[in-house]
Amino acid sequence: MAYRCFDVDVQDKVAQVRLSRPDELNSMVPEFWRELPEIVQGLSDSGEVRAVVLSSTGKHFSAGMDLSVFTGGALADQGEPGRAGANLSILVRRLQDALTTLEQVRMPVLAAVQGGCIGGAVDLVTACDMRYATQDAFFVVQETNIGMTADVGTLQRLPKIIPDGVARELVYTGRRMPAARAYEVGLVNEVFPDHEALLAGVTAIAAEIAAHSPLAVWGCKEMLVHARDHAVVDGLAHVAAWQSGAFKPADLMESFAAKAEKRPPQYQDLPPAPTRL
Repeated sequence: MAYRCFDVDVQDKVAQVRLSRPDELNSMVPEFWRELPEIVQGLSDSGEVRAVVLSSTGKHFSAGMDLSVFTGGALADQGEPGRAGANLSILVRRLQDALTTLEQVRMPVLAAVQGGCIGGAVDLVTACDMRYATQDAFFVVQETNIGMTADVGTLQRLPKIIPDGVARELVYTGRRMPAARAYEVGLVNEVFPDHEALLAGVTAIAAEIAAHSPLAVWGCKEMLVHARDHAVVDGLAHVAAWQSGAFKPADLMESFAAKAEKRPPQYQDLPPAPTRL
């Protein structure tokens, strides 16, 4: 299927999802918000993809929210202020839900960032499992600089990734955080010298993840996201419930057999997700 904002291909259980509008700095037009969850959810539902590399093209990863999102739909003049404002909340929730899909899918999503990661793009990458960057990358909560409060996930997720005080400084000042500082505070896992090295390195990490049991990795992701948002006692109860259904011997036996036979393990794909009703 052809998309306006993305190119997608899958090889060896790893999906490459690339923002594909470099001449427009990969700004997040209305189609972006429809296509991203459709793509990522579809890859998850297939059961055949075990990791996703979310990357970009051109000089910058993304310039963030495109002006077209601000000039139509629920943001256009809709008459009575109370009704227009309440309707706006629906739009914001739908934008939020598009990015939350990255947390809800069954496989890890790894963001590979080159150049600028601006405004809504920070919302995007903070919803991913891990982030990696080139030396020239930078991150900026641009909403503060244009007179609005970021509302699609940055303010909720960023303080769970980096120290709270560092997050507040980044948000309140609207400064650029360069890749070296992002690595220092834990926003990115690794910094690569250039875009080519970034894509090769992140794809290698994704391939390492894809070599593991997809059921085990899915369970790990489920527990980590839940633990971030809940007390320890709740997380322990959640993993106990998960194990009561998912902890079966097939993948363990394959792991032991592969080790004994000195070969890589071969795990079954996840089954296709149930059809949405």
